[in-house]
Amino acid sequence: MLTEERHQAILDLLQQQDVVKMKALCRLLDASESTIRRDLQLLEEQGLVTRIHGGAKRLNKLQVELGQIEKTSKNVHEKNEIAKFTASKIQLGCVIYLDAGTTTQAIIPYLTPEMNLTVVTNGVDTASLLADHHIQTYLLGGRVKNKTKAMVGAGALETLLQFQFNQAILGTNGVDQYSGLTTPDPEEATLKRFAIQQANQTMVLADHTKFDAVSFSKFAELTQVQLITDQLSPALRQTYQTHTDLQEVL
Repeated sequence: MLTEERHQAILDLLQQQDVVKMKALCRLLDASESTIRRDLQLLEEQGLVTRIHGGAKRLNKLQVELGQIEKTSKNVHEKNEIAKFTASKIQLGCVIYLDAGTTTQAIIPYLTPEMNLTVVTNGVDTASLLADHHIQTYLLGGRVKNKTKAMVGAGALETLLQFQFNQAILGTNGVDQYSGLTTPDPEEATLKRFAIQQANQTMVLADHTKFDAVSFSKFAELTQVQLITDQLSPALRQTYQTHTDLQEVL
């Protein structure tokens, strides 16, 4: 296979799954590790991919945000395992803030009326799913984002500040050892910051594709929250060696 053909095959694969492993590329392209390593280096130099330990990931742009439908089909198994574990940590009879997003939504099938929960959310779709599961639900007011169906703005923040939470469960677009936790939308970042402030405990859910990525707006330091993930990136593993608020579920 020609070099250009390998490069295109790598880029096509990254469009489908965000992260590719070196060994998988070697098998798929019938090439040696040294060849694939050179390919990834060239692609990174062209600004087309980001190399990570053992492979490469799709290059993330700071202000690009996927819509709800696009997010739903990505990393389904990982999100489900993260959600199942998180649901097991939810305290019975407590008040929860549940962030808008597909990873946080994956928790809902594991919630039951017998848990006697009160859930506050800024997700329109999230509120609908909670109601379907007969969970007492409050939806923040404000403006609806067309892309993610999240409530944002002054109205949402004003409503949020009326509540105190036992636990806040948030999603994130980026997890980085230097930039912390980030999201593309400053209005959503503001809601996340105040949800952390209003909660006794905060859990942030992130699958492995969110690591070493940075979005436009920072909402928390890594040490402010408990991070729940399927697989911690090598770059962050050293950061978390002495940090107890971390759970890998796969």
